[in-house]
Parts: sequence; structure tokens; C-alpha cells
Amino acid sequence: MPIQTHPPTAEPQAKRARRKEARPGELLAAALDLFVEKGFAATRVEEVAQRAGVSKGTLFLYFPSKEELFKAVVRQSLSARFFEWSAEVDDFTGSSADLLRHGMLSWWERVGDTQASGMTKLMLTEAHNFPEMAAFYQTEVALPYQGLIQRILQRGIDSGEFAPINTELATYSVTAPLIFLAMWKHSPVNHPCAPAALDPQAYLASQLHILLNGLRPRTSPL
Repeated sequence: MPIQTHPPTAEPQAKRARRKEARPGELLAAALDLFVEKGFAATRVEEVAQRAGVSKGTLFLYFPSKEELFKAVVRQSLSARFFEWSAEVDDFTGSSADLLRHGMLSWWERVGDTQASGMTKLMLTEAHNFPEMAAFYQTEVALPYQGLIQRILQRGIDSGEFAPINTELATYSVTAPLIFLAMWKHSPVNHPCAPAALDPQAYLASQLHILLNGLRPRTSPL
């Protein structure tokens, strides 16, 4: 009796197609974890591929080098969000103080309390060894974020809510607490310089109180 053969069903093919489509995302997630855990220099592409469950050759089909993999991680986890954040600044109808509060607190929820905030620590510790990567991060993340903060501060100045200030310099007063939280989150819990018990939301509320009271216009000098 002849052996009957059956043509392959569409279901396995569909599963393979879905798996192929998911690979770039899986590779980026694995790379983000390893970059944050080990740093850029110590992370090997073989480790990224292994953690993502693919071969090294498969990784290079999507990302030709570790540097390009790093750039893709930054774009996916951070710089791609600026379109959304910029629109939020444009569409916000409340006060500039409320907008600044929303920006800082939502940063913690969307970035600070996620693995992506570990990229801040990575750049602070390794930028001097990889100047081209540092320049890329500056262009893709640091400068756009400073630009958003400057827009919020200028909005407050124009409305009379905030005193006239150098908005470029003032952005560092806003970002410093966020950088501190990023470093704190990704530091060992027993690190002597890291507070063991810190409520990020309460910390940001305290920093906002200081910022907003310092930004208020005054009729006479202190």
C-alpha cells in the first residue's frame, strides 16, 4: 500500500513567520538586559544571541555589529518615545507647573522604573571609552530630552508662571534628580552610596517642590 503524504499545513508556517518577526524584538530585549547587567564593553554578541535563543549568525542578519545593536536598543527603548512626549507637551492644557510635574513623574513610570534607565548609567560609566557611542546617545536622547524640558520652562516663563531664567542651564536642575534615580535603581542594593530605602515618587515630589518654588517669580529679592 502506498504511503500517503500530506502537504504541510499553514499553521507551522505561520508560527515560523511569527517567530521570525519576533526575533528583532527578542534580540533587542536580550541586548538591553546584558548591556545594563554587564556594560557595553563586556557584553559579547554571542551572549546576546544565546539569551535570545538564536545563533550568532542570525543576530548578524538583523544587526551587523554590536555598535548597531546598541543603537537599535537606544532607539527602541528611548529615542522613539520623543514623538509621543513632544505631542504631550504640545497638547497639554494645564499649567506649566503641572506639565513639569507630569513630565518628571511620567519619566519614572515609563523609563526610570524600567530596564531602559540602565542605559543612563552605562553611558555615564563607559562614554569616555566609546566616544562615537556617546555622541550618538547625546544626539538621540540627551539633547532631545533637554529640548523638551526647555520648552516646558519657556512655556512657564512666557505665561508668567516662572521667573525669567537661563532655560538651557535650568534643564540640568530638572534632569539631575532623574539621573540620580537611574543610578540608584541600577546600583547594588548594598552599595554604600545608595540609599537602602528610597521612595522614588516621594523623592521626585520633594525635588519638584524645590524646583517649582525656586522658579516662582518674586516681586523683591530674597
